[in-house]
Amino acid sequence: MTNVEQLEDLNTIVKQFKELDEKMTHYSDMLSLAGWDQQVKAPAKGKAYFAKARGTLSTELFKLATSEQMGGLLAVLTAPEAQQQLDAPTKAAVRERKRAYDKDKKIPEQLHKEFTIHTANARNVWEEARKENNFEKFRPTLERTVELVRQYAELYGYEKHPYDALLEEYEPGLTVEQLDDIFGTLREKTVKLLERIRSSSDQPRNVFEGSFDVTQQENFNLYLLPFLGYDLEAGRLDVTAHPFACTMNVGDVRITTRYLEDNPRSSLFATIHEVGHAIYEQGVNPEFEGSVISGGVSLGIHESQSRFLENMVGRSLAFWERYLDTYKSYFPDKFDDVSVRDFYRSVNIVTPSYIRVEADEVTYNLHIMIRYELEKALVAGTIEVKELPKLWNEKMREYLGVEPPTDTLGVLQDVHWSYGAFGYFPTYSLGNLYAAQILFTIRKRFPDFYGMISRGEFGAVREWLRENIHQHGMVYSPEELIVRVTGEPLNPDYLVQYFEEKYSDIYGL
Repeated sequence: MTNVEQLEDLNTIVKQFKELDEKMTHYSDMLSLAGWDQQVKAPAKGKAYFAKARGTLSTELFKLATSEQMGGLLAVLTAPEAQQQLDAPTKAAVRERKRAYDKDKKIPEQLHKEFTIHTANARNVWEEARKENNFEKFRPTLERTVELVRQYAELYGYEKHPYDALLEEYEPGLTVEQLDDIFGTLREKTVKLLERIRSSSDQPRNVFEGSFDVTQQENFNLYLLPFLGYDLEAGRLDVTAHPFACTMNVGDVRITTRYLEDNPRSSLFATIHEVGHAIYEQGVNPEFEGSVISGGVSLGIHESQSRFLENMVGRSLAFWERYLDTYKSYFPDKFDDVSVRDFYRSVNIVTPSYIRVEADEVTYNLHIMIRYELEKALVAGTIEVKELPKLWNEKMREYLGVEPPTDTLGVLQDVHWSYGAFGYFPTYSLGNLYAAQILFTIRKRFPDFYGMISRGEFGAVREWLRENIHQHGMVYSPEELIVRVTGEPLNPDYLVQYFEEKYSDIYGL
């Protein structure tokens, strides 16, 4: 066969691969839409049947992902001689499909279908149990989820710890050994900083007192979205029990929030957080649409974008120098005697609390560590589901010095275990670590970074994020991307330095 014939043959195979990749992406898009609908719009009585329908659709996608056709195409396209001929986006798509193929091929089709249907129904059981403060109602469902997750870990395979097999799904390349080292250092330095903050005589006052009209909270969020770069013609804002962002395609990235009349900070910062996720997805190169690489490269990198926007921009003094007067106009008489610095200090109060999504920056990672340690033990089989409420409360006392009065405020508060997302939680802390490292790089590129924020000039920073992170989708691995963006691998010191500088100022340390 001549070189020309070989190239033509390879081009044909690439074309077939891209067609299959696009077909699978369309299935994924529809599953995302179904998941969004189930959480936001679907009536309660139809959810059980809806879960079965999602299970069927997911199974069809699973069949395509593990099909002989996919295996044959990947066998050709992963060969060294073929890899040399592929452009970067195609090579990345092949890498991602091969990674999924190798994992999914180990999972029996019936097990995948059972897991999909079970976890879709488990979400509904969790919602009811959480509402009723009834862990026992959720326990049998969660026990089956853990059994299934343990089966997945064993089938995937691992070298040192079964949890490694699950981490690979959310942050490829990360291991328990690495996490234990990162979390150990971060925990030690966080606890020391927390002790200094607690002993400070210069404590901020809470300026959010009384009730705040929910409609006005929503109106301010809608006002703020375009300034943050969220394209409402390519998305929408809705209400749900647990805020999230959901991507159907680059032109349809939806976000949700929740409103509390006595705590407007909840919806405000949850919304800014989800916008961080959304502008990442809206900023992916449109040419990648219809491919597996059209999305964030990992949950840790994804979370870095939301935590950067929520905390390092949204909770900065500069941000409220620009937006506080407008915010006050939505709530007449609520903040008449509140200065910008008072407000800034108030939105950054450090107080150990029950709820992860309401936690301040400093204690937030301790919440993640609690979940990580419990998850790791559940997967390894060293603890059982029935022990969770007791162990949860013990770790809350040990790490945060508080004990939830109810399971709704404790072990039932997060949705993730209901849909089997074991290995997910550590990515939240990784997001904080990545975000601090990225912030350091941005401040070198834009020495007047906070001056720009105070003038409402976020566009240049957003464009930098798009050019350096968002547009690439999944072309680069997480490790490659963070080195490409910041010049070095993940370094926890940047987050520690960020905390030290910010909270020394706020608390007069």
